[in-house]
Amino acid sequence: MKYYFFIDISPAQYLPYYQGQIKSIVTTTTTGLKVQFPAMHLRKYLTSAGIRGEFCLETKSNKFSSLIKLSK
Repeated sequence: MKYYFFIDISPAQYLPYYQGQIKSIVTTTTTGLKVQFPAMHLRKYLTSAGIRGEFCLETKSNKFSSLIKLSK
């Protein structure tokens, strides 16, 4: 299943996730569903401005499969 959502997180907001103090991200998809996935999968998208953009989360059997950044 594919879920599309937009994230805008400042570097300061992401710090507890990066440090492992908070393990999961919970966000709302473009269709209004709440989804949760491991925060570590956003690390590669972290810049000095934080994490911002549209993403596609793909799951298989309700388990994380992939996370792709679609736009800035």
